[in-house]
Amino acid sequence: MSTLTRTQAKVENRKFSLAAVFARRAEKPYVNPYFGGAILGVILFLAFFLTGNGLGASGGLNRIVVYFEDLVAPEHIDRVPYLLSMAGGEKNPLDNWVVFIAIGTLIGGFTSGWLNGRVKFTTGKGPNISNRQRWFWAFVGGAIMGYGARLARGCTSGQALSGGAVLSVGSWAFMFAVFGGGYALAYFVRKLWN
Repeated sequence: MSTLTRTQAKVENRKFSLAAVFARRAEKPYVNPYFGGAILGVILFLAFFLTGNGLGASGGLNRIVVYFEDLVAPEHIDRVPYLLSMAGGEKNPLDNWVVFIAIGTLIGGFTSGWLNGRVKFTTGKGPNISNRQRWFWAFVGGAIMGYGARLARGCTSGQALSGGAVLSVGSWAFMFAVFGGGYALAYFVRKLWN
């Protein structure tokens, strides 16, 4: 067997073993949404009971961004009071419970997807839109949602779940605004999905 053939065989074996790790698992059905909601409620209760804090995602991702921003432009951090409350001087923006929730959510989501045979590269879209357009609009929507989450001082997990669970009026107003905005905008972006 020539050296080139052996090298090709090694590459094929690596591809096969990587495929075996991800693609060999049979795709399992999604959990019942009512059961999933009940489990989420128990997790939220345990988060409040054990840590004194609820759940949240955008705050953790925001702190990770501020950490890198502090590495690149610390003078900017020192000029903005909002950023200075998280970083600057000896403060480490990663030293907060919500950062660990965000990291744990990413790890847990990947692990769950892998165990249930759902880790794959796909683009969910309607037939009337290209992959490139779908990715563009997903980025635009994500940017608007991220900005809105910072403006509202929390995302759907922090504001809606945690704030709603403690009957915060602002959190309930936030969720009515999210659903109202979604319904109002759905007509205009429907071609992105069907």
